[in-house]
Amino acid sequence: IGLGLPALLRQQAAAEASRARARSVLIVFLTGAASHHDTFDMKPLAMLDYRGPFTPVDTNVPGIQITELYPRLSQCADRYALLRSVAHNAGGHPAGSLRVLGGDPASADKPTPTYPDWMSIASYLRHNPAQQIPNYVAINPVDRYDSFRIAGPAYLGPSYEPFKVTGNPDAPAFSVPNVGLKDEVGKRRLNERSELRRKIDRMRRDIDQTGLMRAFDNFDAQALRLLASPEAARAFDLSQEPDKLRDRYGRNRWGQQCLMARRLVEAGVDIVATEFDGPLCGRVANWDDHAVNHNVFEGLKHRCPFYDQAVAALIEDLFDRGLDRRVMVVVTGEFGRTPKISHSPSTGKGVASAKKGTMQPGRDHWPRATSILFAGGGIPAGEVIGSTNSRGEDAKDRVVGRDDFLATIYHHLEIDADHLALADFAGRPIPVLANGTPIRGLTRRRD
Repeated sequence: IGLGLPALLRQQAAAEASRARARSVLIVFLTGAASHHDTFDMKPLAMLDYRGPFTPVDTNVPGIQITELYPRLSQCADRYALLRSVAHNAGGHPAGSLRVLGGDPASADKPTPTYPDWMSIASYLRHNPAQQIPNYVAINPVDRYDSFRIAGPAYLGPSYEPFKVTGNPDAPAFSVPNVGLKDEVGKRRLNERSELRRKIDRMRRDIDQTGLMRAFDNFDAQALRLLASPEAARAFDLSQEPDKLRDRYGRNRWGQQCLMARRLVEAGVDIVATEFDGPLCGRVANWDDHAVNHNVFEGLKHRCPFYDQAVAALIEDLFDRGLDRRVMVVVTGEFGRTPKISHSPSTGKGVASAKKGTMQPGRDHWPRATSILFAGGGIPAGEVIGSTNSRGEDAKDRVVGRDDFLATIYHHLEIDADHLALADFAGRPIPVLANGTPIRGLTRRRD
């Protein structure tokens, strides 16, 4: 007779937090890692075995060029900034993801996170028991690479997992479970069951010396609000959007994920994470463009139109709605890909991959340089920050590490990460940031 949602929403009410709740971050994660060489940091003067087949094109900002694969993003470059000098030394997908999302200093892969990711930390600090909608929502969650967990709350506990939305938002029968009961009979029955639950728990609550049962009451109340809230139902309901806008984002999984993300931050959700993977990526369903997996260039030609349309529409929509100062968009993967093109026999025929045994080009893991897109958050736009060397091998100007990247996100959320430590499972205080400075050029302009 217990509700299923309280476990998801069981969050500690007394947390040291910034209360500037208007600010949000929306992260689009490219699991497997996109090639910086073929997208935002092209090297047209490099040797042929480095530069690839794509042509850089001018954007609407003089002096900034990006790949021809992103025609829509090329026309809104005045609304985002590119960071081209991110570097670290974690070369595996799990380690690279844990480095970028949680600041884990380890360079070796590990099966589960040791440190909580920034999304979980922000959720912990921003918890508000009166909020109708969870403060951290993951649409196609950023959580796994094969059998490895690449994000999670670690020692903060499972209560700080996101509210997860799975499935394809573009599917005609898609719905988000456990949100916004539509019929009054269902709401009444839910309230009756909750009341019964409270009566059964009353005796234990009366003798409880820890306050835990009172906390359960708060969690149940939040779950009930989510289940019965018309505001929550509207926030997740894409049918509320005009067809023309849905078309603008793209009538596909990634486009509708981004549209739902925009609806959620507009409704007041603090943290929204969404992952671009699956069939739109090609045969192996991610951006891991080794030659054995994909023809890297065919893979990019297949998926980049979906990416370009969804991300450009998201940025433009946020600006058109006046959300660009309070909502920061971050688009990133775990690292870049090798500047020098490799060739290996394909392991299997499919979208963007030749039949088994066919030699095809690829790019491998490369943590020494990558590019990240930032938009909104009140940051100066139409700028490029940092650079790599002539072959795109190493960040060389204004090199940015993991803690600088995380410090920039915390700065936008007005979380004082420099002076914040959270207790691990043993009760030891663990600093949220080992060191790091918000990236100059990616912090909020003065109002």
